[in-house]
Amino acid sequence: MKEKMFNVGKIVNTHGINGEVKVIRITDFDERFEKGRQLFWANDENSETIPLVVSGHRRHKNFDLLRFEGHPSINDVEKYKNGMLKVKKEQQEPLDEGEFYYHEIIGCEVFTNTEEYLGVIREILAPGANDVWVIKRKQEKDLLIPYIEDIVKEIDIVGKKVIIEPMEGLLD
Repeated sequence: MKEKMFNVGKIVNTHGINGEVKVIRITDFDERFEKGRQLFWANDENSETIPLVVSGHRRHKNFDLLRFEGHPSINDVEKYKNGMLKVKKEQQEPLDEGEFYYHEIIGCEVFTNTEEYLGVIREILAPGANDVWVIKRKQEKDLLIPYIEDIVKEIDIVGKKVIIEPMEGLLD
């Protein structure tokens, strides 16, 4: 059986001619991209992964720019465009109480505190101060829920269930 891996970034383009790639990060852990860290590249869920070791990292605008050992030019990294950077389960960082990995939250069913079913969390956005959960609803447009204490009241990772207390206007 293939080992389960977790996405930490998506390579969206190359940057310059010296082997840098432009990455949209899907992780809160800055240390994922530190020099010497190992990541795995794949272009879809079922493809073979290619191990890559970070040789350089810097932030540029809203992107992470990464270089990999043994990949000194744009020609070496062109093939990685649109692929995902992943880590193995044992590479995951330990979390504090009340913290969760994205993959634990995505797929959870969301209910109000009055037991009204809202939908399933399909994506997590990280626009700034707090994450925003995208809830896929039946025959309605997606619902955006900010991940803040005032709204998210209970998270059951094992039961894949989240209880929220919607503030006025949130469900409109």
